[in-house]
Amino acid sequence: MNHGIFSRLRVLAVTAAMAAAMFAAAPAPAAAGEKPDDLLELPFNLNVGVEKADSPKETVGTLKIIMFFTLLSLLPGLLLTMTSFTRIVIVLSFVRRALSLQNLPPNQVIIGLSLFMTIFIMASTFTEINDNAITPYMNEEISQKEAFDRGMLSMRKFMLKQTREKDLGLFMSMAKLQQPKNVDDVPTHVLIPAFVTSELKTAFQMGFVIYLPFLVIDMVVSSVLTSMGMFMLPPAMISVPFKVLLFVLVDGWNLVIRSLAAGFMG
Repeated sequence: MNHGIFSRLRVLAVTAAMAAAMFAAAPAPAAAGEKPDDLLELPFNLNVGVEKADSPKETVGTLKIIMFFTLLSLLPGLLLTMTSFTRIVIVLSFVRRALSLQNLPPNQVIIGLSLFMTIFIMASTFTEINDNAITPYMNEEISQKEAFDRGMLSMRKFMLKQTREKDLGLFMSMAKLQQPKNVDDVPTHVLIPAFVTSELKTAFQMGFVIYLPFLVIDMVVSSVLTSMGMFMLPPAMISVPFKVLLFVLVDGWNLVIRSLAAGFMG
């Protein structure tokens, strides 16, 4: 409660200081009949309004702009689910939970490391999209639809490499589609959820393997404390330093990151 009040007071104080500085810097009002010398001039005028469309083309253009901004808002979520980000962020979260560290590393560090690892792993795919789709489209060598198809082809190639056939079959049967003759016949709207499902399974498998050695430490510490009659001492207080020590001695971050990168680039 006090923290919220202090935050509001701090914002009000900063706002008051900015307002005082603006009034102090403003020129004195000119006398009656005099033209002020230092008149603030804006470089442009901004007019926002809604007018009646004179032709269907204007309506189509407006709808295209609305659709573009809608897709732009969905683009980050699509990119995060269609890349290696899902597996990386889940595995790193498993590492933190296995070490029994609630806020170390912080969420910002885990998400930041996941993003940069995603850029590192997806660099070859992004380069291929840029060379085959974005650059020819910017040079007006191909149409917008062809550029989209070429870019999606590179993303499909990456996702198909990491997707299990069982997950593909699940979503194909749920969509009531016929058995595809080859991977090119798999629709994109079926491939994306199948890819995410496969990534979740792989991430949880890696998380289980990471948990095992730390689980053994918890069991040993708990057994030792029970045999010594120290029931009031929390086992986590003793096991956490040993977990961190083990993780540092085996260079755990190096092993985890290497395993994550090898799963995509191997």
